[in-house]
Amino acid sequence: MLLLAPRPAAADEGGVSFWLPGQFSSFAAVPGEAGWSLPAVYYHTNAEAGGSRSFPLSGRVTAGLEARADLMFIAPTYVLGAPVAGGQASFTLTGVFGRMNVDINGTLTGPGGGVLTGSQSDSLTNVGDLYPMAQLKWNHGEHNFLAYTMAGVPVGSYEAGRLANLGTNHWSLDAGGGYTYLDPKKGHEFSAVLGFTYNWKNKDTDYQNGVDAHLDWAASQFVSEQLHVGVAGYFYMQLSGDSGSGAVLGDFKSQVSGIGPQVGYFFPVAGKKWYVNFRGYYEFDAKNRPEGWNTWLTLAIPLGA
Repeated sequence: MLLLAPRPAAADEGGVSFWLPGQFSSFAAVPGEAGWSLPAVYYHTNAEAGGSRSFPLSGRVTAGLEARADLMFIAPTYVLGAPVAGGQASFTLTGVFGRMNVDINGTLTGPGGGVLTGSQSDSLTNVGDLYPMAQLKWNHGEHNFLAYTMAGVPVGSYEAGRLANLGTNHWSLDAGGGYTYLDPKKGHEFSAVLGFTYNWKNKDTDYQNGVDAHLDWAASQFVSEQLHVGVAGYFYMQLSGDSGSGAVLGDFKSQVSGIGPQVGYFFPVAGKKWYVNFRGYYEFDAKNRPEGWNTWLTLAIPLGA
């Protein structure tokens, strides 16, 4: 019912994390139907940071950053029919393709120490990293529980010194757990997922991001058997500082929060129940990170056993 895929861009060294806040939403811990499914997500984001805020980005120090992206995530998923540890196990491999545009208006310091004052733009259309994930879900009546782990495999388009990248150029490992309360009689639903990310070093820039914590949440009410509406949000905070010779701005801990509306709809196709969800987030309380808004359009297609 949801796509699990992090944002393919520069890492925390660019003010953007491996983990994409908001990727978990309603029904996050609810077990699904056994067999194959094909979640697909169109994601748009527009974020910026004023000229007074600097960012280490792909071996540079930049100011006046504005980033826009249109990305398509495809996440083939297989849910096991036999129980594992008393729960339901599933496996996902997410790939991404899209376009990113980055504009800067400020002072640039290149890897060789050269300085340029003014504006510069860059854009890239390519593929991003791969993101394998494993999940376990347990159901006890109205209460549902989730445990997951996800890795970032750095195979996406990346080039040191380039402003727009669709790969992180470093390995990452994320793990966490979540809970969903779902009352079918009253139509109440609430989900929350907490996770932590460890990042390995970007060897091209000698930059290692710190440990990140993130909490995604959503609440909704069914207004019919097929339609639910509600609100979704997230909190993201970097727990430990960045390190390496490329971390010229110090620990550069970042944080951001977001909140916005959501609507979801279940509908039958060829005897199976498909699901579409639209949600949007307005970001606030950003520190060492661009802020703006982003939208998600998710389509979950069950393929069967």
